Amino acid sequence: MSKGERGLTDAHREPSPPPTDPSNDGRERVRAFVEAVVAAGVVTGVVTAASAFLSPRYVATAVGFLFLGATWALVWRADDARVVRSGLALGGLVLPGKLDGARIAKSAGRAILWAAIFCAVTFGPFFLGWRTFWHPRASFHLSIDAWELTNEIFGQLVIIALPEEAFYRGYLQSRLDEAFPARVRVLGASVGPALVVSSVIFALGHFATIREPARLAVFFPSLAFGWLRARTGGIGAGVAFHASCNVFSELLGKGYRVY
Repeated sequence: MSKGERGLTDAHREPSPPPTDPSNDGRERVRAFVEAVVAAGVVTGVVTAASAFLSPRYVATAVGFLFLGATWALVWRADDARVVRSGLALGGLVLPGKLDGARIAKSAGRAILWAAIFCAVTFGPFFLGWRTFWHPRASFHLSIDAWELTNEIFGQLVIIALPEEAFYRGYLQSRLDEAFPARVRVLGASVGPALVVSSVIFALGHFATIREPARLAVFFPSLAFGWLRARTGGIGAGVAFHASCNVFSELLGKGYRVY
Protein backbone atom coordinates (compact mmCIF):
# COMPACT_ATOMS: atom_id res chain seq x y z
CA MET A 1 0.00 0.00 0.00
CA SER A 2 1.38 3.40 -0.99
CA LYS A 3 1.76 6.36 1.35
CA GLY A 4 -1.15 8.08 -0.39
CA GLU A 5 -3.38 5.03 0.00
CA ARG A 6 -2.53 4.78 3.69
CA GLY A 7 -3.43 8.43 4.14
CA LEU A 8 -6.77 7.92 2.38
CA THR A 9 -7.55 4.90 4.56
CA ASP A 10 -6.67 6.78 7.75
CA ALA A 11 -8.82 9.72 6.70
CA HIS A 12 -11.90 7.50 6.37
CA ARG A 13 -11.29 5.43 9.48
CA GLU A 14 -14.02 5.72 12.17
CA PRO A 15 -12.81 7.66 15.19
CA SER A 16 -12.20 5.59 18.31
CA PRO A 17 -14.82 5.96 21.04
CA PRO A 18 -13.71 8.08 23.96
CA PRO A 19 -12.43 6.05 26.93
CA THR A 20 -14.93 5.38 29.68
CA ASP A 21 -14.42 7.49 32.77
CA PRO A 22 -14.75 5.21 35.82
CA SER A 23 -15.60 8.22 37.97
CA ASN A 24 -18.69 8.88 35.83
CA ASP A 25 -19.85 5.30 36.38
CA GLY A 26 -19.31 5.74 40.09
CA ARG A 27 -21.30 8.96 40.19
CA GLU A 28 -24.17 7.36 38.26
CA ARG A 29 -24.27 4.45 40.70
CA VAL A 30 -24.33 6.81 43.67
CA ARG A 31 -27.05 8.85 42.01
CA ALA A 32 -29.14 5.72 41.37
CA PHE A 33 -28.75 4.61 45.00
CA VAL A 34 -29.63 8.00 46.47
CA GLU A 35 -32.64 8.39 44.18
CA ALA A 36 -33.93 4.91 45.04
CA VAL A 37 -33.54 5.38 48.80
CA VAL A 38 -35.08 8.86 48.80
CA ALA A 39 -38.00 7.71 46.63
CA ALA A 40 -38.60 4.70 48.89
CA GLY A 41 -38.43 6.90 51.98
CA VAL A 42 -40.90 9.45 50.62
CA VAL A 43 -43.35 6.82 49.41
CA THR A 44 -43.10 4.91 52.70
CA GLY A 45 -43.77 8.11 54.63
CA VAL A 46 -46.82 9.00 52.57
CA VAL A 47 -48.18 5.45 52.74
CA THR A 48 -47.66 5.38 56.53
CA ALA A 49 -49.52 8.67 56.90
CA ALA A 50 -52.37 7.40 54.72
CA SER A 51 -52.61 4.22 56.80
CA ALA A 52 -52.76 6.26 60.00
CA PHE A 53 -55.33 8.87 59.00
CA LEU A 54 -57.63 7.25 56.45
CA SER A 55 -60.57 5.04 57.27
CA PRO A 56 -59.58 1.33 57.24
CA ARG A 57 -62.21 0.87 54.55
CA TYR A 58 -60.23 2.98 52.08
CA VAL A 59 -56.63 2.43 53.15
CA ALA A 60 -55.80 -0.47 50.83
CA THR A 61 -57.17 1.30 47.76
CA ALA A 62 -55.47 4.59 48.62
CA VAL A 63 -52.12 2.88 49.24
CA GLY A 64 -52.44 0.99 45.97
CA PHE A 65 -52.97 4.23 44.05
CA LEU A 66 -50.01 5.82 45.85
CA PHE A 67 -47.69 3.02 44.75
CA LEU A 68 -49.01 3.13 41.19
CA GLY A 69 -48.72 6.92 41.11
CA ALA A 70 -45.12 6.76 42.31
CA THR A 71 -44.31 4.12 39.69
CA TRP A 72 -45.87 6.25 36.97
CA ALA A 73 -43.90 9.31 38.03
CA LEU A 74 -40.61 7.41 38.28
CA VAL A 75 -40.87 4.95 35.37
CA TRP A 76 -44.06 4.76 33.31
CA ARG A 77 -43.91 8.36 32.08
CA ALA A 78 -40.30 7.85 30.97
CA ASP A 79 -39.21 6.49 27.59
CA ASP A 80 -40.28 3.01 26.49
CA ALA A 81 -36.77 1.60 26.90
CA ARG A 82 -36.77 2.56 30.60
CA VAL A 83 -40.17 0.91 31.07
CA VAL A 84 -38.94 -2.31 29.47
CA ARG A 85 -35.68 -2.33 31.47
CA SER A 86 -37.70 -1.97 34.65
CA GLY A 87 -39.84 -4.98 33.79
CA LEU A 88 -42.95 -2.80 33.73
CA ALA A 89 -44.09 -3.24 30.13
CA LEU A 90 -46.69 -5.81 31.29
CA GLY A 91 -46.48 -7.71 28.02
CA GLY A 92 -46.73 -4.45 26.09
CA LEU A 93 -50.00 -3.46 27.76
CA VAL A 94 -48.72 -0.08 28.96
CA LEU A 95 -46.65 0.76 25.88
CA PRO A 96 -48.00 3.06 23.14
CA GLY A 97 -49.19 1.61 19.85
CA LYS A 98 -51.54 -1.18 18.87
CA LEU A 99 -52.09 -3.83 21.51
CA ASP A 100 -50.73 -7.26 20.63
CA GLY A 101 -53.25 -9.69 22.13
CA ALA A 102 -51.10 -12.74 21.48
CA ARG A 103 -48.10 -11.15 23.17
CA ILE A 104 -50.13 -10.11 26.20
CA ALA A 105 -51.68 -13.59 26.51
CA LYS A 106 -48.27 -15.26 26.22
CA SER A 107 -46.81 -12.96 28.87
CA ALA A 108 -49.76 -13.57 31.21
CA GLY A 109 -49.61 -17.33 30.70
CA ARG A 110 -45.88 -17.41 31.44
CA ALA A 111 -46.39 -15.36 34.60
CA ILE A 112 -49.18 -17.64 35.82
CA LEU A 113 -47.07 -20.73 35.13
CA TRP A 114 -44.14 -19.39 37.16
CA ALA A 115 -46.50 -18.42 39.99
CA ALA A 116 -48.12 -21.88 39.95
CA ILE A 117 -44.70 -23.54 40.23
CA PHE A 118 -43.77 -21.37 43.21
CA CYS A 119 -47.13 -22.03 44.87
CA ALA A 120 -46.64 -25.78 44.49
CA VAL A 121 -43.16 -25.58 46.03
CA THR A 122 -43.82 -23.13 48.89
CA PHE A 123 -47.41 -23.51 50.08
CA GLY A 124 -46.77 -26.78 51.96
CA PRO A 125 -43.89 -25.40 54.07
CA PHE A 126 -45.77 -22.11 54.49
CA PHE A 127 -48.81 -23.95 55.86
CA LEU A 128 -46.68 -25.80 58.42
CA GLY A 129 -44.98 -22.57 59.48
CA TRP A 130 -48.32 -20.76 59.64
CA ARG A 131 -49.81 -23.39 61.96
CA THR A 132 -46.72 -23.28 64.18
CA PHE A 133 -46.94 -19.49 64.49
CA TRP A 134 -50.72 -19.12 64.99
CA HIS A 135 -51.49 -22.36 66.90
CA PRO A 136 -55.13 -22.54 65.69
CA ARG A 137 -57.41 -24.29 68.17
CA ALA A 138 -60.42 -24.74 65.91
CA SER A 139 -60.68 -27.21 63.05
CA PHE A 140 -60.55 -25.78 59.54
CA HIS A 141 -63.94 -24.75 58.19
CA LEU A 142 -64.12 -22.23 55.37
CA SER A 143 -67.47 -20.65 54.61
CA ILE A 144 -67.07 -18.34 51.62
CA ASP A 145 -69.22 -17.91 48.53
CA ALA A 146 -68.01 -17.47 44.96
CA TRP A 147 -68.57 -13.69 44.95
CA GLU A 148 -66.61 -13.18 48.17
CA LEU A 149 -63.75 -15.34 46.87
CA THR A 150 -63.69 -13.49 43.54
CA ASN A 151 -63.63 -10.16 45.36
CA GLU A 152 -60.76 -11.35 47.58
CA ILE A 153 -58.71 -12.52 44.58
CA PHE A 154 -59.37 -9.32 42.62
CA GLY A 155 -58.47 -7.12 45.59
CA GLN A 156 -55.25 -8.96 46.34
CA LEU A 157 -54.23 -8.98 42.68
CA VAL A 158 -55.12 -5.44 41.57
CA ILE A 159 -55.15 -3.41 44.80
CA ILE A 160 -52.28 -5.05 46.70
CA ALA A 161 -49.91 -7.16 44.59
CA LEU A 162 -49.77 -5.15 41.36
CA PRO A 163 -49.06 -1.75 42.99
CA GLU A 164 -46.49 -3.18 45.43
CA GLU A 165 -44.67 -5.22 42.79
CA ALA A 166 -44.71 -2.30 40.35
CA PHE A 167 -42.99 -0.05 42.87
CA TYR A 168 -40.73 -2.40 44.84
CA ARG A 169 -39.66 -4.77 42.08
CA GLY A 170 -40.33 -2.72 38.95
CA TYR A 171 -38.88 0.59 40.10
CA LEU A 172 -36.89 0.05 43.31
CA GLN A 173 -35.12 -3.23 42.58
CA SER A 174 -34.38 -2.17 38.99
CA ARG A 175 -32.96 1.17 40.08
CA LEU A 176 -30.86 -0.44 42.81
CA ASP A 177 -29.53 -2.89 40.23
CA GLU A 178 -28.04 0.15 38.50
CA ALA A 179 -26.41 1.17 41.78
CA PHE A 180 -25.09 -2.34 42.53
CA PRO A 181 -24.07 -3.87 39.20
CA ALA A 182 -22.35 -6.91 40.76
CA ARG A 183 -24.22 -10.11 39.95
CA VAL A 184 -24.29 -13.79 40.86
CA ARG A 185 -26.29 -16.57 39.22
CA VAL A 186 -28.91 -18.10 41.49
CA LEU A 187 -30.96 -20.89 39.89
CA GLY A 188 -30.80 -19.25 36.49
CA ALA A 189 -31.44 -15.66 37.64
CA SER A 190 -28.79 -12.95 37.70
CA VAL A 191 -29.19 -11.16 41.05
CA GLY A 192 -27.17 -8.81 43.20
CA PRO A 193 -27.34 -6.74 46.39
CA ALA A 194 -30.41 -4.94 45.02
CA LEU A 195 -32.49 -8.05 45.72
CA VAL A 196 -31.63 -7.97 49.43
CA VAL A 197 -31.75 -4.17 49.84
CA SER A 198 -35.15 -3.84 48.15
CA SER A 199 -36.48 -6.70 50.31
CA VAL A 200 -35.26 -4.96 53.48
CA ILE A 201 -37.03 -1.75 52.40
CA PHE A 202 -40.15 -3.77 51.54
CA ALA A 203 -40.18 -5.30 55.03
CA LEU A 204 -39.57 -1.96 56.77
CA GLY A 205 -42.38 -0.41 54.75
CA HIS A 206 -44.79 -3.08 56.00
CA PHE A 207 -43.60 -2.60 59.57
CA ALA A 208 -44.02 1.19 59.31
CA THR A 209 -47.72 0.89 58.52
CA ILE A 210 -48.48 -1.75 61.18
CA ARG A 211 -45.86 -1.90 63.95
CA GLU A 212 -45.86 -5.60 64.66
CA PRO A 213 -42.54 -7.48 64.45
CA ALA A 214 -44.23 -10.28 62.50
CA ARG A 215 -44.65 -7.86 59.61
CA LEU A 216 -40.89 -7.98 59.04
CA ALA A 217 -41.27 -11.59 57.92
CA VAL A 218 -42.37 -10.37 54.49
CA PHE A 219 -38.65 -9.98 53.81
CA PHE A 220 -38.51 -13.68 52.89
CA PRO A 221 -41.32 -13.86 50.31
CA SER A 222 -39.93 -10.59 48.94
CA LEU A 223 -36.75 -12.46 48.02
CA ALA A 224 -38.90 -14.84 45.96
CA PHE A 225 -40.76 -11.96 44.30
CA GLY A 226 -37.46 -10.30 43.47
CA TRP A 227 -35.96 -13.53 42.12
CA LEU A 228 -38.97 -13.90 39.83
CA ARG A 229 -38.44 -10.32 38.64
CA ALA A 230 -34.83 -11.14 37.76
CA ARG A 231 -35.55 -14.55 36.25
CA THR A 232 -38.51 -13.59 34.05
CA GLY A 233 -37.53 -10.01 33.20
CA GLY A 234 -40.88 -8.60 34.33
CA ILE A 235 -43.15 -8.24 37.36
CA GLY A 236 -46.06 -10.39 36.14
CA ALA A 237 -44.95 -13.62 37.81
CA GLY A 238 -44.23 -11.77 41.05
CA VAL A 239 -47.67 -10.15 40.96
CA ALA A 240 -49.41 -13.50 40.47
CA PHE A 241 -47.38 -15.26 43.17
CA HIS A 242 -47.68 -12.32 45.59
CA ALA A 243 -51.47 -12.28 45.23
CA SER A 244 -51.63 -16.07 45.58
CA CYS A 245 -49.66 -15.94 48.83
CA ASN A 246 -51.96 -13.27 50.25
CA VAL A 247 -55.12 -15.13 49.24
CA PHE A 248 -53.81 -18.40 50.70
CA SER A 249 -52.95 -16.69 53.98
CA GLU A 250 -56.35 -15.00 54.17
CA LEU A 251 -58.19 -18.27 53.52
CA LEU A 252 -56.19 -20.00 56.25
CA GLY A 253 -56.97 -17.20 58.69
CA LYS A 254 -60.68 -17.29 57.92
CA GLY A 255 -60.89 -21.05 57.81
CA TYR A 256 -59.22 -21.45 61.21
CA ARG A 257 -60.93 -18.29 62.50
CA VAL A 258 -57.76 -16.64 63.83
CA TYR A 259 -58.17 -13.39 61.83
